[in-house]
Amino acid sequence: MSNKSPPPRPAPRLYLATPVVDDPAALVAELPGLLASADVAAVLLRLKETDQRSMITRIKALAPPVQKAGAALLVDGHPELVARGGADGAHLPGIAAMKEALPSLKPDRIAGVGGLTTRHHSMDAGEMGADYLLFGEPDAKGQRPSSQAIAERLDWWAELFEPPCVGFATSLQEAYDFAASGADFVLVGEFIWADPRGPKAALIEADAAIKKAHATAPAGEEHG
Repeated sequence: MSNKSPPPRPAPRLYLATPVVDDPAALVAELPGLLASADVAAVLLRLKETDQRSMITRIKALAPPVQKAGAALLVDGHPELVARGGADGAHLPGIAAMKEALPSLKPDRIAGVGGLTTRHHSMDAGEMGADYLLFGEPDAKGQRPSSQAIAERLDWWAELFEPPCVGFATSLQEAYDFAASGADFVLVGEFIWADPRGPKAALIEADAAIKKAHATAPAGEEHG
């Protein structure tokens, strides 16, 4: 019998969701400074729905500043545009969308999935080869589980399964709580962009919060 504890999980990292992008010029200018200020693993590009050519042009504008900063650019939906725009992958809204998109994304690009309402769906997504699972995002009506329910789901997943889990945080407190619950990544978006001090100050604070949560988790109980 070995009582060796598993290796500690690495510190969680930020996953930054953009505002809905129509004209990318302001974001192209702002992203290099933002991404240099905090430990951001990936950027989730939320595109305004329009014709494919325009959306591809926007991806092409935003991919270089994100990738130069050492982060991955993922497109929210639209897996068919990922390769053509030079993005690193797509975030897919549920099992059916993921199943459909996997052949076009794998093995070269990232396929992340959200919209997982049950534990069973989560396990299915993991078995199908999702590169990460997102818990806690709002549904089509804007409803989402309680913070506690999201933290419990992250804790359960982090304890038992290999693929990384992401917590969708709508506040600094949630970012801290989800990191403490074992999230590998914490998705932050609207509360960062809406911060009266500007997004850079908010992003630096969120980065510090998730690193602190990880550092103060009891030894051997990173998901406690």
